[in-house]
Amino acid sequence: MRALALALLAIVLAGCGSDAQDGAGDERVTLLLDFTPNAVHAGIYVAARRGYDRDAGVRLDVREPGESTVPVKALVSGRADLAVLDIHDLGLARQEGADLVGVMALVQRPLAAVIAQPRIGSPRALEGGRAGVTGLPSDVAVLRSVVRGAGGDPGRVRTITVGFNAVGALLTGRVDAATAFWNVEGVELQARRPGTRVFKVDDFGAPRYPELVVAATRKTLRQRPAAVRATLAALARGYDAAIAEPDAALIDLGDAVPGLDRARADRQLDAVQPVMTGPDGRFGALNPAALRSWAAWDVRFGILERPPDVARAFDSSFLPGP
Repeated sequence: MRALALALLAIVLAGCGSDAQDGAGDERVTLLLDFTPNAVHAGIYVAARRGYDRDAGVRLDVREPGESTVPVKALVSGRADLAVLDIHDLGLARQEGADLVGVMALVQRPLAAVIAQPRIGSPRALEGGRAGVTGLPSDVAVLRSVVRGAGGDPGRVRTITVGFNAVGALLTGRVDAATAFWNVEGVELQARRPGTRVFKVDDFGAPRYPELVVAATRKTLRQRPAAVRATLAALARGYDAAIAEPDAALIDLGDAVPGLDRARADRQLDAVQPVMTGPDGRFGALNPAALRSWAAWDVRFGILERPPDVARAFDSSFLPGP
């Protein structure tokens, strides 16, 4: 879900220039998703399908990522105005020199988890076992945090790279557990294999942080502030509607995404809906204390070399008012 291709980022940074949209008279806003459309994106599609973007004065162009449109690279090169990013990818991109800024949270807690076979009663029981990871640094961090949080020794867990095939690796018994998102792979596995264990990372020592954020370059925020504010207002309206009427939101999502498995999306939305808003019921908020805790955790578990400056990496001023 989070293929960064950071090795190419230096080239992109060197090559990007003046071809990014300047927004003069053009209120089209391109939003690139982080992954194949699923229930966590429901509010985006609601906003686009119901015209909330046009009501706000912009025209939202929602795109799916592909090999040539990795979200971080697309933002830096100007091929996308906004993108949904995993928060760890935002931190890594900033560490590599990209001045990306998170401006809205899609969820208010981590979606990462260790998903295990039904016989694994505790993450500690993974000692001596095999755990699948995608190969991304954040996966290893999640595994270590969950096992350590359960009182186990992560050094005694053998990791196997399974790419983004956690579901298949678990169903075939290739691994005892795998790191994945509880709102997608976790939901799928619990439906196909009842009793599957889902150990959410923030239940085992990690802080509560917003896993997915909408981000832009600082250049876009400087040059097109009104368009960014209008887009975030439309998205907030879309997510408020999706939370209030999930069945109707799934119809919008299904109409926009050919081939969507609506039963699967229904299960996913039911799982993720409670974490789309904070304790105050507001969608999109970026909590500075939670973000500082995330930054420290990422450094502690080796995702980042140094904590990002949260005040520079995130900006709440573009969010709609309460």
